Amino acid sequence: MKTVLMTAFEPFGGETINPSWEAVSALEGKQIGDATIVIRRLPVVFSEVLTVLNQALEEVKPDAILSVGQAGGRSDITVERIGINVDDARIPDNAGQQPIDEPIVAGGPAAYFSRLPIKAIVAAVRAAGIPASVSQTAGTFTCNRVMYGLLHWLEQQGSAARGGFIHIPYLPQQAAQHPGAPSMSVAQIIQALEIAVRVTLETGDDVKQVGGATH
Repeated sequence: MKTVLMTAFEPFGGETINPSWEAVSALEGKQIGDATIVIRRLPVVFSEVLTVLNQALEEVKPDAILSVGQAGGRSDITVERIGINVDDARIPDNAGQQPIDEPIVAGGPAAYFSRLPIKAIVAAVRAAGIPASVSQTAGTFTCNRVMYGLLHWLEQQGSAARGGFIHIPYLPQQAAQHPGAPSMSVAQIIQALEIAVRVTLETGDDVKQVGGATH
């Protein structure tokens, strides 16, 4: 039996909920294919988030990792292509920290490409009638820090595990407080994440590093 680690975040930026946690928490213990889902909640704190993530990676020893985060203002499920080695916070995190133009890993590579089959995930989510696209930027807040940190950890460990990041829109109750902002129901987000896990597990080992395309 395989294990898939899914991570999500606590609320931040004045929100009372985080759609990533609302969706991912519903998948705890769920079996998808020959894998069981294990979940972890991450703090929106620059100085703590990778410590919590790395502890989860060491404890769970997953075969695949899908990290999920909120991207308020985006209208679809966006599968990230790349994580970059920089923290540049537009707003303070939940501990009041606001790093500007700081490396995530001093001397580390400029970027890592997702290990997920990103285009296959997007195609499958769209086929289910849920809007989805490839995103070229995970931003420079804690979501990008998690994506870069995850891929750096896998590289340093010599792990062959799949890993990457998916951004999701606001939930409708959040968008109601941001007039004009798009949203997506938690049921659709959960369905999309289940599809992403299934595609990640079923896609062969011919995932290209540049872009996660499949042949």
